Amino acid sequence: MNTLEKEIITIEKEQVQALRFSGKEVVVDPEAKRMRLLELQKSQILGNIARNKVWIYFQTADGNAYRINTTVWAVGERFISLKGGITIPISSIFKID
Repeated sequence: MNTLEKEIITIEKEQVQALRFSGKEVVVDPEAKRMRLLELQKSQILGNIARNKVWIYFQTADGNAYRINTTVWAVGERFISLKGGITIPISSIFKID
């Protein structure tokens, strides 16, 4: 079953800190990875200028899929940063809405 077919659990961003992430890449297609990075960068710009929130969909080490509605503060090489010092590995993110 691929990540998009799993049940997606909606949580608050503060709950992310209690989750464990693996180093495994959840997006395998190179073009999809490129698009994911572009979407994250666009989300960062919208978050910093207009305080726009986006839905971020990600997978944890146990294979569960989650989503949070939040503002992206920064996009680094390996992680995104959210308010309150919360980070999510980019390799765990499979969708941004």
